[in-house]
Amino acid sequence: MTSDRRGLQPRKQPRQVRAELTRQRILDAAARVFAEHGYAAGTTNRIAERARVSIGSLYQYYPNKDAILVELLTRHLDAGMAALSRHQDEPSPKSIEGVMRRQVRSAIENHRDDPQLLRVMFEQGPRAPELLARVAQHELRHIAHTRRLLRDHPEVRVADLDVAARLVVSTVEMVVHRMMAGPGRIDIAHLEDELVTMLTRYLTGGPVAPAGT
Repeated sequence: MTSDRRGLQPRKQPRQVRAELTRQRILDAAARVFAEHGYAAGTTNRIAERARVSIGSLYQYYPNKDAILVELLTRHLDAGMAALSRHQDEPSPKSIEGVMRRQVRSAIENHRDDPQLLRVMFEQGPRAPELLARVAQHELRHIAHTRRLLRDHPEVRVADLDVAARLVVSTVEMVVHRMMAGPGRIDIAHLEDELVTMLTRYLTGGPVAPAGT
C-alpha cells in the first residue's frame, strides 16, 4: 500500500498530560481494533468508539487510519531498537547457545503483546518511505551487532560472518513473526528452544563443502 507522506503524519503533537493520554488511548484502541477486525474493517469510527472519543477529536490527532498504523509500527520498531541498545550495553552470554537464546527471546517478547496486530502492521500497513528507511536502519544495526557477536565468539565456525549474521537476524525475525502471528496456538517455550537449537547447530557445525566438489 502506498500513501501520501503528508497523510501519514500526526496532526497534533500533545503538549499537555491530558492530550498525551488521549493520544495514547487512541493508539491503544486502534491496536485492539486492527487486531480484532483487520485493517480494512478497522475504521476510524470504530477506533474512536473504542477509545471513547469523538471522531472529531480523533482527527485532531491523526488525519486517517494510515497515520495511526504508522505510529503503531514506529512504536514497535522503537521498542526493538531500545532492546538492541540494552543488549549492546550488557555482557554477552558466554555460550553461543546463550547468545542465540537472548536474540530469540527478545524477538518473542517484542511480538508477544499482540502478534495479530503485528501481522496487520507488516502485511497491510502503508509503505511510507520514512517508515521503510526506519525498518532498514533497525535491520542494519541488528545485523552489525550480530556480526560482532559471531566474530568474537570461539564456538562459531561459519565461513562467512556477513552471510551468517544476515541469516540469523532474518531467520529469527521471520520465524518468530510467522509462527506467532499464524493460525492456531503456539507453545512459546518450545518455539524458543527449537529455534535456538537450529541456529546454534548452524553456527557451530562448521562450513559445508560447496556442491560439486
